[in-house]
Amino acid sequence: MKKAAAAELVFIPAPGMGHLVSTVEMAKQLICRDHRLSITVLIMKTPFDKLKVISTTQSLLQKAAEDRLKFVHLAQDDGAAVAELRSKSPGYFMWEFVNMNKQHVRDHVTKMMNSTGSSPLAGFVVDMFCTPMMDVAAEFGLPTYAFFTSSYAFLGFLLHLDTLTQDSNWDVTELKDSDAELEVPVFVNPVPAKALPSIVLHKEGGSTFMLGVAKRLRETKGIMVNTFEELESYAVKRLANDDMVPPIYPVGPVLHLVKDEKEEEEEVIQIMKWLDDQPPSSVVFLCFGSMGSFDGEQVREIAEALEQSKHRFLWSIRQPPPKGKVEMPSEYQDLNQVLPEGFLERTAGIGKVIGWAPQVAVLSHKAVGGFVSHCGWNSTLESLWCGVPVATWPMYAEQQMNAFQLVRELGLAVDIKLDYKRDMKYDSIEPKLVTADEIENGIRRLMENGDKSSTEGIKQKVKEMTEKSKIAIKEGGSSYNSIQHFIEDVIINVHSP
Repeated sequence: MKKAAAAELVFIPAPGMGHLVSTVEMAKQLICRDHRLSITVLIMKTPFDKLKVISTTQSLLQKAAEDRLKFVHLAQDDGAAVAELRSKSPGYFMWEFVNMNKQHVRDHVTKMMNSTGSSPLAGFVVDMFCTPMMDVAAEFGLPTYAFFTSSYAFLGFLLHLDTLTQDSNWDVTELKDSDAELEVPVFVNPVPAKALPSIVLHKEGGSTFMLGVAKRLRETKGIMVNTFEELESYAVKRLANDDMVPPIYPVGPVLHLVKDEKEEEEEVIQIMKWLDDQPPSSVVFLCFGSMGSFDGEQVREIAEALEQSKHRFLWSIRQPPPKGKVEMPSEYQDLNQVLPEGFLERTAGIGKVIGWAPQVAVLSHKAVGGFVSHCGWNSTLESLWCGVPVATWPMYAEQQMNAFQLVRELGLAVDIKLDYKRDMKYDSIEPKLVTADEIENGIRRLMENGDKSSTEGIKQKVKEMTEKSKIAIKEGGSSYNSIQHFIEDVIINVHSP
């Protein structure tokens, strides 16, 4: 019989592959670093998950499962009730969905505590969107830690919003559609209101939800952030001086670098073979995340820009969900439905248009020299890890702030747009068309060396940050040490709660 670990953590990720993947990778790192730890990940299922998402999730979990890492799928609530909640209150949906799962978590944790030979529970580790589960942890007398899957700067921004609201009853939603700028302590430069996430500007619930997240994050015993100190040194220093903030542990980059089953499929093999035939650093890769999609008019502008630029390209294109529906984009059955007539034939020698893309594998390929990205935080960390400079085209969530940080604060990217918004939950207004000339200009600045002071400077900075990202997680590196500090706090808590 195997000896029980000295301490067990309960991880609760938010629904969505972006949150789940990094949570699983963080859990794997912790149990690999210390044999005294075991982890149970409680997974909340939404009734909207499609078969492909469910299959991908199951494959990820099967590969990750180890003796001290368990995955539990919680019971699923009534789909009709959840669908009604989402349609009536998109701003509060995630908050209420997590609240609906409290009893399922309570039931499972009770089983864990009553199980013979189980490890003593050391606390919950919740996603930023799962802070309502802190109430359940408190019922069991357990502390809660958070795993923050966005940047250190975004964490600092949320905490600053909470301070402004508490101290002066300030309403951030008044900045919606404003040209104003906001002074935020963790940013060197004032942040334009147009670069703020749609959710915090949403009067019907979104802003209240995010302020609730910030308030609860302050109440945690510590916050792990998927970043590394060398990337966000200014934000790290500023928050270190705030005695109203719990201990913060930069533990990244936490990345899923293992080859997935989907990469064995024929379509993916053909993508990689195509890249093998391209010269080094010659291909611009366009990919906009799991929720990124454009309507036909915008797709045609992108196509025109690529054709005009004459750069080699690999373009991941997804079909938007039906109007008014908050769903994942799907694959086009026929790309000729949306692309300009003759585009595929005219660009056959230099370009390839695909559906789903194996992003890390593509970014790791020597042929790829630039990345037109939505600036999701996972994608940002992946591009830096692989040493590929970015042209920013943010769409939803906190991506506008990530883009602002990359371009204005850190000098690690060029901009196509910093304030583009296509947020199906919180923006009812259609985004303005980004023209072919704007896109082409961004691609040229990304891929060409005409302006040595800018393009070459960015490439050199990205190269240096790539090295720093890899050093950070090695023994003695900043994130390696930060993880050790977190583990020590967890273990001490078990013996002296």
